[in-house]
Amino acid sequence: WTTLGYLAVVTACVSDLAELFGCVVGLPDIVTAVTLVALGTSMPDLFASLAAAKEDPTADASVVNVTGSNSVNVFLGLGVPWSLAAVYWQVKGRTPEWEALYPEVAARIDGGAFVVESANLGQSVLVFC
Repeated sequence: WTTLGYLAVVTACVSDLAELFGCVVGLPDIVTAVTLVALGTSMPDLFASLAAAKEDPTADASVVNVTGSNSVNVFLGLGVPWSLAAVYWQVKGRTPEWEALYPEVAARIDGGAFVVESANLGQSVLVFC
């Protein structure tokens, strides 16, 4: 429990310091979130992999931790928000604002839908990973 508490404190500190640093330097919130806050969310993985590498002579556990945490981050980090957005737009339906943003899609389908333009998808996945 002590380790989890320590990791929570360190992660919270890094997140707060990143927000303050971004404010002082004048970084937009999105840049701060994608770069500096990502460091704070990766700290627990770093410490867990470091501990596993020191305790295991072959360091198999640290490799599994890195690949497993990255997989979970990608699948949950992309899958959960996209699934929630898809359900939201299916329930809410078409709005005038949605039709104005996506006129080509509005002409092809009935109802509302969660739209992800392919021009931004590759960059989003690259930045997220």
